[in-house]
Amino acid sequence: MKVSYIPSMAVDPELLAILACPQCKTPVTLVSNASGLKCDVCKRVYPIKDDIPVMLLDEATVEK
Repeated sequence: MKVSYIPSMAVDPELLAILACPQCKTPVTLVSNASGLKCDVCKRVYPIKDDIPVMLLDEATVEK
């Protein structure tokens, strides 16, 4: 039996397509290291913990 390993994405592409920033309602994008989701308008980055996006304002950091 042959077993292959395909790493999973941090966030399902279908879920990513519908997620929006809770602050300004702009669609978010995956950051380069897949550790969070970023809003390009208000610059908030929402963390991804255990492959689950945490879309809470209190959990977000703001990038300059």
